[in-house]
Amino acid sequence: MPGLAASDNSPPAAAPPPRRLSSPLPRRAPPSPSPSTSSRAKPRKPPAAPAEADESLDNPDLGPFLLKQARDAMVSGEGGGAARALEFAERAARALERRGEGSELELAMSLHVAAAIHCGLGRHADAIPVLERAVAVVTPPPPPAEGEGEAAGENHQQQPQPEADQRGEEWSLAAFSGWMQLGDTHAMLGRMDESIACYGKGLEIQMAALGDRDPRVAETCRYLAEAHVQALQFDDAEKLCRKALEIHREHSAPASLEEASDRRLMALILDAKGDYDGALEHLVLASMTMVANGRDIEVATIDVSIGNTYLALARFDEAVFSYQKALTVLKSARGDDHPTVASVYVRLADLYHRTGRLRESKSYCENALRVYAKPAPGAAPDEIAGGLMEIAAIYEALGDLDEALKLLQRALKLLEDSPGQWSTVAGIEAQMGVLYYMIGRYADSRNSFESAVGKLRASGERKSAFFGVLLNQMGLACVQLFKIDEAAQLFEEARTVLEQECGATHPDTLGVYSNLAAIYDAMGRVEDAIEILEHVLKVREEKLGTANPDVEDEKKRLAELLKEAGRSRNRKQKSLENLFGTNLQRAKKEAGRRWSNFGFRS
Repeated sequence: MPGLAASDNSPPAAAPPPRRLSSPLPRRAPPSPSPSTSSRAKPRKPPAAPAEADESLDNPDLGPFLLKQARDAMVSGEGGGAARALEFAERAARALERRGEGSELELAMSLHVAAAIHCGLGRHADAIPVLERAVAVVTPPPPPAEGEGEAAGENHQQQPQPEADQRGEEWSLAAFSGWMQLGDTHAMLGRMDESIACYGKGLEIQMAALGDRDPRVAETCRYLAEAHVQALQFDDAEKLCRKALEIHREHSAPASLEEASDRRLMALILDAKGDYDGALEHLVLASMTMVANGRDIEVATIDVSIGNTYLALARFDEAVFSYQKALTVLKSARGDDHPTVASVYVRLADLYHRTGRLRESKSYCENALRVYAKPAPGAAPDEIAGGLMEIAAIYEALGDLDEALKLLQRALKLLEDSPGQWSTVAGIEAQMGVLYYMIGRYADSRNSFESAVGKLRASGERKSAFFGVLLNQMGLACVQLFKIDEAAQLFEEARTVLEQECGATHPDTLGVYSNLAAIYDAMGRVEDAIEILEHVLKVREEKLGTANPDVEDEKKRLAELLKEAGRSRNRKQKSLENLFGTNLQRAKKEAGRRWSNFGFRS
């Protein structure tokens, strides 16, 4: 539809101009706001100007003319193009709103353009209400509930079609574009729950307009599946990805590129769920498709993923072969200083570390760091930051905590001001908190954890095992700082999250139970501590056996609490270190392992 489809000349932005119904665009960070435009104050108008402006808005041709001017100003970028384009778009919206009925589509387009300009200036929060107004203009109201109106009882067997269908595909396209753009903008602010809800609404509108087996629906399903992966909602992602794969296999030629893309995403999802054999099957099929289409670089990228899967399956020789094969192709195609080459170095470093060949591991880490120090032009900051995070994990495992901390600080500096990277930044801060804890800098540890927790709360990612483990680690840091009440609140919240996400018998949940029992003991709530420890001991005996060292530790702690519970007011005071027993020592030893299991990756 004219004006509502994405223009080929539109700059790639986080919330791009309204997109075609057939192809949702990828999320990309918009350019940084220009100081000259984002902070410039609007000039005051003389008293007579509003009246004259109101009269000019009555011209029925003014709205379309201003909309065209806005789009031309966006494309040209000359003479403060963004500020001029925004002014034109806002005036066009006011003029079209005054025209009333019959101008809804052009009004929506003007609002879409204004929102895209806000995003291009880095003002994503300002774009949200504009886009909400845009979708309200073109999205039909929900159909009346059964029993409403005189004819509702007569026609209850006929399900009414969405109003967008009745008004034509242009209306559906406008509504779809608005919801997807709104979802992109929420994603750039780290609000993944709101983003996914908007994408889901757009998918519903698209399926109502095109049917649920249209290839364009498959593209949106894959886009929404990627959003679920970012939110660590792998079951929902798998369902959508399977639907996209089924549609593409039905409508595309055998071994199509669309099918290969679906299989690569499916492999990522299955790998995250621990189904490595299933992931390997999809990767091999995707690689065969790319070979048949002559896509050598894509084949090399898939070879890296295949190597990762072999590594997870402990098939080390096959993993080395896949990595070396990919390394040869990427060096030839992109040069020795490209970040993708460095990423293969990192994978080889991880493999050799796992197999005990520490000299080779450190050598590959140094090779990767040389690339990241002077990357090829155009290298993405998030790609470099991701590599630094992985190298930091290897140095941490090698015991070089100071160097690991320096690498994480470099990664944080690359991403801390980037929109849409809140989850990744939270993961970096969380890992820094673990390192600070391990070297005894408990105040810095607590501050890092607090910052990470705040980001995850703001982005709506409070329902994940990672969030629960993070709360537990922050609680341990508070214990070391003798902030008992704060630690108790964190452990209690961690228990609630992990019970819901992992279950009451998961090792991480049991670890939180033990910490909570210790903090209750420190607070004088001995009966509550005994009740928790009895549950922990019962589960550990069932799962680990009575001779396990962890079971013996819990037995001793419980016996001591039961003995003390029989006393009146003569309970011997103990230090927090004794109250927590082996839990704090175990936390220091296992912190790296826990975070490698639950950490975010770009």
